Amino acid sequence: MSRAAELRAGGEQSPASLGEWREKALAFEREVGTAVVGQPRVVRLLTVALFARGHVLLEGDVGVGKTTILRAVARALGGPFERIEGTVDLMPTDMLYTAFVDDDGKPRVEPGPVLHHGEDLAVFFFNEINRARPQVHSLLLRLMAERSVTAFGKEWSFPHLQVFADRNRVEKEETFELPAAARDRFLMEIAVDAPTDPEVRRELVFDPRFYDVDRLIGGVAEGVIDHRQLGEVGRAIQESVHASRALENYVLALWDALRAPAAAGVEIAGVDMSRLLQGGASPRGVGALVRAARVTAWLEGRDMVLPEDVRAMFGPVMAHRVFLDPIYETRRERIVPDLCRQVFERVPTP
Repeated sequence: MSRAAELRAGGEQSPASLGEWREKALAFEREVGTAVVGQPRVVRLLTVALFARGHVLLEGDVGVGKTTILRAVARALGGPFERIEGTVDLMPTDMLYTAFVDDDGKPRVEPGPVLHHGEDLAVFFFNEINRARPQVHSLLLRLMAERSVTAFGKEWSFPHLQVFADRNRVEKEETFELPAAARDRFLMEIAVDAPTDPEVRRELVFDPRFYDVDRLIGGVAEGVIDHRQLGEVGRAIQESVHASRALENYVLALWDALRAPAAAGVEIAGVDMSRLLQGGASPRGVGALVRAARVTAWLEGRDMVLPEDVRAMFGPVMAHRVFLDPIYETRRERIVPDLCRQVFERVPTP
């Protein structure tokens, strides 16, 4: 039996229907783009994450549109959507239930944002995640890793769940940075910067439609793609998009160079390369890179991964999985891009 027949027999998406889903994915990008201008790379990365079935952390300065982007994506995706605001006094239980006294003076407990829609929850958005305490991060980590939680004496499963979060990288007081284990659970960390194109900047500042965010998001078509089918489509993409042996060797060589940059000949000014890294670039991280590269190839209409697909996904997928010695962490924004650039320069492209 052919792979296409196997997919159909198993109730998964056939390669023919993957072509139809690619058109839906591109329509999804266009719809998000009606509310989000000047950020095509961010929109493409979020689309890749959806079909690679991975969670995403956005980071950037205040006011660059991180929340607007995620709200637009959630609306175009459709399905039940919940959000929570990170605060220093937020407790893990606040994600699961709400306790209050009703109008009759009786105590009541109702499901919180994670459980409000039951197991059909499609998108959970954690705003300013680094304002929440480590105990909250731990619960979120389980929700992301296992797509399940325990509450009210039962196990809750969320098979369609997509977690988005953003991080305020400006303010440092009363914030709690994510531990390495939590960051590794995000498929991607995407930097959102203010657009540089003069016409886009002019539009964002002077076009009145960007003054009312609720109305802007309301103009995005809802449910462009069916969130309940993303799991099956994602599996079919991974089975249908292939990598040559040369491409496999290329990825493994990049992995080796990222884990041992000094041995690969990488030199960064002012850095002791022998003590630069504390860890990172795990098998899970490299597997995530390949998943994202396959989705990228599919979105480009190919059934074969090319080196440019790997290069396009390398920074967003791998950079946050590089854990530096604490003495270099404050220089991360300069060191890690330089490290990734030199890794690509020293590993021959097939």
